[in-house]
Amino acid sequence: MNTSEVLAMYENIAGLSTQMAAAARMGDWDGVGKLETQCTSAARATATGVPALDGAPRLRKIDLLKQILANDREIRDLADPWMNTVPGMARQ
Repeated sequence: MNTSEVLAMYENIAGLSTQMAAAARMGDWDGVGKLETQCTSAARATATGVPALDGAPRLRKIDLLKQILANDREIRDLADPWMNTVPGMARQ
């Protein structure tokens, strides 16, 4: 897997996670599930190892990972709103 392929994979996963967050905002949990399956399939390449990146590609990968994590946080917040009502369980 070369640099372009690595970034393309993360771009795809980030795009899918953005779509998942949008579906979660609309309460389309079936859509979230379908997109999650696509996301899992897209991420399978990481199981065999992803080469380390340097310079600008590395920074882009980090930005994409931050985007993916932010989308994941939003989806979790929408899926588990009760967590914020349980004393000691509120997310920081």
